[in-house]
Amino acid sequence: MIEVRNLRTYYSSGILRRTEVRAVDGVSLEIEKGTTLGLVGESGCGKTTLGRSLLRLIEPTDGQVFIDGVEITGLSRSELRRFRPRMQMIFQDAYASLNPRIRMYDSIAEPLRLMKRGDRAGIDRRVRELIARVGLNEDLLNRRPYELSGGQNQRVVLARILSLEPDFIVADEPTSSLDVSVQAQILTLFRALARDCDTTCLFISHDIGVIRAMSDQVAIMVKGRIVEIGPTSDVLDHPCHWYTRRLVAASTRDADVPPSLPESPSGGMPEMVEVHPGHWVEVRA
Repeated sequence: MIEVRNLRTYYSSGILRRTEVRAVDGVSLEIEKGTTLGLVGESGCGKTTLGRSLLRLIEPTDGQVFIDGVEITGLSRSELRRFRPRMQMIFQDAYASLNPRIRMYDSIAEPLRLMKRGDRAGIDRRVRELIARVGLNEDLLNRRPYELSGGQNQRVVLARILSLEPDFIVADEPTSSLDVSVQAQILTLFRALARDCDTTCLFISHDIGVIRAMSDQVAIMVKGRIVEIGPTSDVLDHPCHWYTRRLVAASTRDADVPPSLPESPSGGMPEMVEVHPGHWVEVRA
């Protein structure tokens, strides 16, 4: 469903814009239809930039992105606009994702109106069906974002995104700002909706426990590069890259990583090596 080839997104920074920041530096990956790929790494490693680059919310510097066989990196602005309903993003801050001045009803109905998905009565039925699907009461449809909790706002965001029945969703740490009990509810709901709709997902998080629960496959990102990728159980139960080992050790022991773990290698050009079927690890020559 999703194929990424050698994707790069570079920024210029500094007062004179002479410093090059390689936020995404040669990422290649594939996501099978109906599955979820978890993307994990520390803050600032490029996870969010990668997710936004896949949807061309940020224009990549180089590389190709294919969604269901369509190279979206080669689409014109008008072609991309027509294609956008098929790919959606859930942002970290649900409140900031919604217009604070309009009711929840209009937030969910707006995409349907813009894309002309039915008449007034049809849109009304669809909105009420979606609000029930994400576990909210119709009484909340007349409220505005500031009148709802963080978990309720995130459910409204889910309903809004599902209204267009997208093929691909990028979820950028959608529960990090919520209480633990609410996180579990939203994650369970997201997983069920993705399964029922056969939706392909990229789920971004820095939480190994969340990634393990949500993902069919997992990719580990360091400084703009994917250093390990494969089935979730293989990568997290049998980590091969030094950085993956550190992440897993830190998440299971809540302590500093033992000094016996190997340090970052230096020198040589990186390449991906398949250590088990479907399990790839970056090594240096």
